[in-house]
Amino acid sequence: MVAEVVAYFSEPLEEYVRRRHAEMKARGMTNEQIFPGIAAELSARPVAAPELSLRQLRRIVYG
Repeated sequence: MVAEVVAYFSEPLEEYVRRRHAEMKARGMTNEQIFPGIAAELSARPVAAPELSLRQLRRIVYG
């Protein structure tokens, strides 16, 4: 179980953003709901990621 937690929090930022976007999109959420949600999640993580703008998050997902 500890290994799973460590693996979860060691996921690279870009992979995390893409994964969460796909999960939220699959639940029927819109991008207007998704990107602010991801930004909030990133700031609440135990090891907070650098603050990213909504545009930066969109660029991670869509290139």
